[in-house]
Amino acid sequence: MNYGKIFRLDGKVALVVGGYGAIGSEICRGLGQYGATLAVSGRDGSKAKALAQELEASGSRAGAFPGDISKGADASRIVQEVVSRFGKIDIMINCTGAHVDAPAEELKEEDWDNVLGVTLKGAFLIAQAAGRPMIAQGRGKIITISSVRSLIAIRRGYAAYTSAKGGVNMLTKQLATEWAKYRINVNAIAPTFTRTASVAQYLENKEFRDALVNRIPLARVAETEDLVGAALFFSSSASDFVTGQILFVDGGLTACQ
Repeated sequence: MNYGKIFRLDGKVALVVGGYGAIGSEICRGLGQYGATLAVSGRDGSKAKALAQELEASGSRAGAFPGDISKGADASRIVQEVVSRFGKIDIMINCTGAHVDAPAEELKEEDWDNVLGVTLKGAFLIAQAAGRPMIAQGRGKIITISSVRSLIAIRRGYAAYTSAKGGVNMLTKQLATEWAKYRINVNAIAPTFTRTASVAQYLENKEFRDALVNRIPLARVAETEDLVGAALFFSSSASDFVTGQILFVDGGLTACQ
């Protein structure tokens, strides 16, 4: 066995949903450097196209495939368009999610529906859509971005978010169990608080930042690049005998909770 290329993705096609976001775009860059063809998806077509152009400029083969995965017809269309253009899908990584911070007693029904619709229903619909061609070809890798909040509750209004991410973990295990016979590996990556533009305001608050970091044994928040190694592992042949797993990329947080 030659292990020198165990993480290489040459000839592989990866659909990354939410691919132009902070986490998704870093994963796209990492997979591209290891040889993958990137299909960038998300609701915003202009952002998906911009990242695809950046990836192509850096030497990767890439394309934009916008759509809303919380709608079954859209999820199916995205997959069909990727297969039509690139011939197949080997890897599907879902980086999408939604959150509404509200006390449980005040959480609106429509906010609950939105968070669960994007985060859990969407995760199922895009996995289902990508799973069909993977079943036909007899192989595939499906990865969803979960969260430490799938395992650990918080003293804030996260009822919808924690429920959705907990569902993502069980969906991962269920699909892994059902689709193992088709050689489809289904796993999830669960990061702790990750530094992105959308949470910059929280990290600028010293009291909040110190309290957060003090709970993490490695004494820092996650950076987007911290997730790339996990994505490469689950996307590559290195993880061919790993399925139904939730990998907590959390600096040790869940080890001491």
